[in-house]
Amino acid sequence: MTKPLIIVLPALARPLLEPHLPADVEVRWFADAAQAKAMAAGAEIGWLDMQDRHAVADAIAAGVELKWVSTIYAGMDAFPLDLMRARGTVMTNGVGINTVAVAEYALLAMLSCAKALPEIVRAQDRREWLPDSPGKVELEESHALILGYGAIGRAIGDRLKAFGVDVTGVRRSPDGEQGVIGPDAWRPRLGEFDWIVLAAPATAETQAMIGAAELAAMKRDAWLINFARGTLVDQAALIETLRQRRIAGAFLDVVDPEPLPVDNPLWSLPNVTLSMHASGRAQTRMFLKSGTLFLDNLARYRAGQPLVNQVDLVLGY
Repeated sequence: MTKPLIIVLPALARPLLEPHLPADVEVRWFADAAQAKAMAAGAEIGWLDMQDRHAVADAIAAGVELKWVSTIYAGMDAFPLDLMRARGTVMTNGVGINTVAVAEYALLAMLSCAKALPEIVRAQDRREWLPDSPGKVELEESHALILGYGAIGRAIGDRLKAFGVDVTGVRRSPDGEQGVIGPDAWRPRLGEFDWIVLAAPATAETQAMIGAAELAAMKRDAWLINFARGTLVDQAALIETLRQRRIAGAFLDVVDPEPLPVDNPLWSLPNVTLSMHASGRAQTRMFLKSGTLFLDNLARYRAGQPLVNQVDLVLGY
């Protein structure tokens, strides 16, 4: 008797997936970390996303027979890549699912910084009618450096160009594309830019890529905008830079750790806006897109075809 294809899936996605799954597969629906870990044993395919990154790693570790792990997330920092590589497990991620939402949020962030929207909101809370605009920066003819010019970085760049921003993207392999430079070329040019936008994956190479030296090289009226991961920034150095007002400020969708402890200085610094990793979730179609992608990849998997969004487990994206 042939062993059935066993798939472990989140119960939250059941209404989207169940009507479209093949009849000849065995599906295990998990509702919590304990179930995910137990159900992963013996499974061949796992969509094991959970809020607790340690629980995700534990479930994958328990799934010694997993051949394909799928995730809704673009970032791979919650996953045991070395273990999966050693086992020969294939990983696919959610690149493209949150692209539009994050890109729109990045535009919101930069406009908010340019026009000092937080100061306006605070004045409203105080019922104080401001005699003048507290923010007078215009995006037009400003210069943005986008570190990580993949799907999300490029989508941010396209929207900024529509506002008249001069955009320079950074990619591992620029391939001669105009306005795109390599990973060794951006640091000497930091002082040219009004906006430093982070959209790169969290890897060993990008760990604390924005540190004290990089912050010191930025223009005093430049902004740091982070939609990547908090680990890309030396947070202690950033806090000191912001306290000393050596740059204009920061808009941080991501920090390290998350959630941010209530006593962290970033909460109270006046030149910081925290959006609490809301950018990718600022949409109504995330699970619909994720379900569609999973079902497409499942059909590809069963047909022996290449999977969409397969991750390079060495590079980490």
